[in-house]
Amino acid sequence: MKYFELQFKLTPANEAASDLLAALLADAGCDTFLPTDDGLTAYIQQAAYSESAIQAAVATLAELLPGCTATFTCTQAPDENWNATWEAEHQFQPITLPDGQQFQIIPRQAFGSGEHATTRMMLSLLAAASPSGLTVIDAGCGTGVLGIAALKLGAASVFAYDIDEWSVRNARENFALNGLDADILEGDASILDRAPQADLLLANINRNILLADLPAFAARLKPGARLFLSGFLEEDIQPLVTKAASLGLTHETTLADGDWRALTFSRT
Repeated sequence: MKYFELQFKLTPANEAASDLLAALLADAGCDTFLPTDDGLTAYIQQAAYSESAIQAAVATLAELLPGCTATFTCTQAPDENWNATWEAEHQFQPITLPDGQQFQIIPRQAFGSGEHATTRMMLSLLAAASPSGLTVIDAGCGTGVLGIAALKLGAASVFAYDIDEWSVRNARENFALNGLDADILEGDASILDRAPQADLLLANINRNILLADLPAFAARLKPGARLFLSGFLEEDIQPLVTKAASLGLTHETTLADGDWRALTFSRT
């Protein structure tokens, strides 16, 4: 696959702005992100590139973070394996769960390394849920980190999917790396028609996709099942809670880590 490399310069440059920009760019089709001293480098498949979508992400950043601006340049990414270069430069430590268990992943995307606030919150919620014996769905699985953690914590099975081909490949590699097995498919939420009814569904995506996919999520939850969401900001909470309530889902808890939030729901 041919990629474009997008170099963003942020003013001011800080972690919060970089994280938020990466989330907005993910919604615009970018799939890998490298923080830099003055901003962010993002990669997007050439077939998925839309300058108007990228410009809209930049405009939204300025709206959400008044006083923050971003400029960018777009060039064709070299045919070298730039993702392998990124992996070589980032030596990730094993992920440690609250019960002391560890597992290793080789992340192809920065958000799947286990280091991002949204992933930390989801792992915390998952551990607290004690998923032993449960059927789990990992929606938008990325590197597979949440599904792997679920199995390590005793889940009976995991059904995972992602719309991105690279993420699906990466998740399969990481499950195999840890000696684990799961159904990992490429597709959007429509693929949930092939999933089992779940005791627990995990989705660490972004607000717009979550709002669009909540009906499909609710349809796959058993009575009494739970739904954990992250990948969004404070202002996104009310629209998500309102949509979930219309689908028979009860809001339980809200978690915060920096600017990022997570929500848990149960199905009656």
